[in-house]
This record gives sequence, structure tokens and C-alpha cells, in this order.
Amino acid sequence: MHKCGWMMTAGLLFLAAVPCNDARGQAAPAQTPAQPKSATGTTPAHKPVATSPYDRALLRPALLVAKAPATYQVKFTTTKGDFVIAVTRAWAPLGADRFYNLVRHHFYDNTHFFRVLKGFVVQWGISAYPPVTAAWEHAPIKDDPVIQSNLRGYVTYAKTGEPDTRTTEVFINLRDNQRLDTMGGFAPFGQVTEGMEVVESLYADYGEGAPSGQGPEQDKIGKLGKPYLDKDFSKLDWIKTTTLILPPGAAPAKTPTAAKPAAAPTTQKQ
Repeated sequence: MHKCGWMMTAGLLFLAAVPCNDARGQAAPAQTPAQPKSATGTTPAHKPVATSPYDRALLRPALLVAKAPATYQVKFTTTKGDFVIAVTRAWAPLGADRFYNLVRHHFYDNTHFFRVLKGFVVQWGISAYPPVTAAWEHAPIKDDPVIQSNLRGYVTYAKTGEPDTRTTEVFINLRDNQRLDTMGGFAPFGQVTEGMEVVESLYADYGEGAPSGQGPEQDKIGKLGKPYLDKDFSKLDWIKTTTLILPPGAAPAKTPTAAKPAAAPTTQKQ
């Protein structure tokens, strides 16, 4: 899932696919055991079940396929301030729909800007929670044709060197990167319309990710989540919350309801 591998070597920009190991930490279904009755025949008080720190709908990527409005905006509240991305579905319909569903369910909340390369890109989109990362590891979308150019401020999905490998990681171009337009599948779906100065101020001194630079390892982000970045890369900026802003008259899409499974003798995946 993790898409990194763009490097600057002797002034030349190139794309390299970074091999990734599966991050398969999955959340087991919580089940409250039956409580024993006391001598008086009443059920003793028990501790409430802890709520999940993330929307558990994120564990079911196959259900999060609502069609996005023709245009919408997303406000990102970060540790450096706010910025707004305006999405135009016609530019990259599959990418816009995926982004819409992720934002609706707050996938990007608490995620770090783990790859900030001055004069190139700001990249984020690995979940703060390993079970969520694992759920989206094998939920790619097909490539959209490249209609818009990768100019400064435009937003595009990261991917490996293979076709149809976009999942959840995205980047903002910090300069005009038209070179990406011809590299296959880097189709911008939105543009920063407010707060570009915030984007350009995000902490960048770690540089490229390991092993090419001093930045975090993407595999470790997927497997260990936010605690890994908080501990070892504490200067990185991150997203506090995201807010979906729909155009006037647009109603939020409904999340499909999963059919109830047939009864089984005894016996989840995300």
C-alpha cells in the first residue's frame, strides 16, 4: 500500500516502487461475555466496553463506495493551521469518490504528514491505526486518466510503479511537477484553495523516508501507527480533524448496510 520512492538524485526526479510488507494487524470483534449472577440473583455491574478510536466502518472498504458530488471541499485542521482542498470529480472520478468516502469516515484524522520534501511534495495518508491500514492494504482503485496537470497546489494519489495501485495515500505538489503527468496514473483530483502557506510550512527537516533519508519507514507507520511517529518523529506535523464541506443542496451519501451473515455453528475480517 505504501507509496514512496520519489527521490532527487543529481537534480533528477524519478519514481521508484518501494517494496512493502503486509500490515495485517486486525481488530478482533469485541464480544461482551455473559455476566455471572450474584447470590441475590442480580447481574453485577460491569465496566463499559471501550469505544473504538476510529470509525469502524473503515474496516469495511468494500462498503465505502458512495459516489461523490460533482464538487466538494475538505477542510484540514492541522498542527500548523488550516488548509482547504477543493475537489472536482470530473478531473478524476475514481480518485474523487475514494477521497470522499475516506473523509466522510475521518480516515485522515490523526494522520501525520510523514513525507515532506521541500520544493517537491507533501505526502500523507497512512492511518494512525494499524487495523485500518490493514483493511485498506488490498483495496486499490483503478487509475484515472490524467486530465489536470500536477501543478503547484494540486492534489494527487501516491502509488507504486504499477498500474491501479492507488489506495489512501495522497500528496500536494509544492511546485509544478508536470513530469509526473506522463509517469502513469498520477491524476490530480483536487486543488488547495486556501492555506497553501500552511502546507508549505509543514515540518520538512526529516527529509526522505528511510532508508534513503532520515524520515520514518512507511512499513513501520502501517504496523505501529501513530505511537511510532509520536515517539521517533515527534516534530512531524499531523492532521487533527477533517471537515467535509458539501455544495449547497447536496445531501450526504448514505453508507450501505451490510447484509446479515447466515448463522454459523461457531466461529471477521475487516
